[in-house]
Amino acid sequence: MKAIKALALDVDGVLTDGTVWWSASGEELKRFCFADITGIPLAKKAGILLCLISGESSPSGMKLVDRFAEKLGITDVYRGCHDKAAALNEFAAKHNIRLSSVCFMGDDVNDLTALKRAGLSVAPASAHATVRRQVDLVTRQRGGHGAVRELIDKLIAHQKKK
Repeated sequence: MKAIKALALDVDGVLTDGTVWWSASGEELKRFCFADITGIPLAKKAGILLCLISGESSPSGMKLVDRFAEKLGITDVYRGCHDKAAALNEFAAKHNIRLSSVCFMGDDVNDLTALKRAGLSVAPASAHATVRRQVDLVTRQRGGHGAVRELIDKLIAHQKKK
């Protein structure tokens, strides 16, 4: 964990609990956890680069991802991403960091290629069993319920031990 310089996050199932609400008018809503929202600026303050890699492709879903990123000052955002490993590679290359210095947190089988490329692979407790079996770390918290904050706290604690 000491070598991690960047954190890339899936959105649905990691920053959210994976639930989607649709209103009668068709508006899409998702729930984000305030503990995770509070942790992201702490990661940035500790010098950890942040990136969102989302498979979300619906217009309203992409707007929610954009709004979340804008609110938290995350400028590296990949939406509608079907090749998360390629996005992870692009993010690392853009910032001239090795993949071994990037942590990726994902929750489902579509995240596996990126999880396998990252230097540290993490899944929330609520991740699909296939994913939980293949990652370096499984958080105690579920996606959308503080899993990202738990990870950020661990990364910062290890950074301070340098």
